[in-house]
Amino acid sequence: MKKKEQNSSRRSFIKNASLLTMGTSSLLAFPLGKPTTTIYTQDTDINIIGPKEGYSPQIGTLVSMMTWMRMVILAPVSNMSVSDLDYLVDENANSIGAMLMHLAATERFYQIHTFNNKNWGDWPKEDKKRWSIASGLGDKARKQINGNELSYYLDALDEVRQNTLKEFANRDDKWLLKVDENFPWGPTNNYCKWFHVCEHESNHNGQFKFIKSRIPS
Repeated sequence: MKKKEQNSSRRSFIKNASLLTMGTSSLLAFPLGKPTTTIYTQDTDINIIGPKEGYSPQIGTLVSMMTWMRMVILAPVSNMSVSDLDYLVDENANSIGAMLMHLAATERFYQIHTFNNKNWGDWPKEDKKRWSIASGLGDKARKQINGNELSYYLDALDEVRQNTLKEFANRDDKWLLKVDENFPWGPTNNYCKWFHVCEHESNHNGQFKFIKSRIPS
């Protein structure tokens, strides 16, 4: 049953991502005044950024932003073949497949750091074995992360995200706003750390689109 629900959720993401992609280039053309109609995607409140049921207000708002961004990054990779996912623009580039695993690895890192209170870079042995190459990308990732169907990467992303949502549901806004005085960036709260996970996906979304435009027809 859980697998069926995950597949249904993924189909909903991809469907809405496709709808969004068709109109992405026109988003900046929306009038600045009051819109004449309220626009929603079908069967979902994904375009409503704000508190969500099951989470504290600020965490729910963060979840809504992360959910929207996940929909966006899946749009350009929808229906990609194995060769598309493995395509390298040049010998120093990262493939889309490797970067999808990198996004899952990044989110897993922040789970370990913020949920398990581990120090920066302190990976448990089993996580280091699974995620360290994807986290670092580069030559090792080019050699080892390839030959996989899109579902392989989507499953990894979904697995990690489901754990994030479960942990968020058990925390409150006080935890989210707690400041880490010793973070490498300087004083940083959990909100900023998890917003970075969302922003990080936005960064790679641009790379996905660039690489896709260079894949031979």
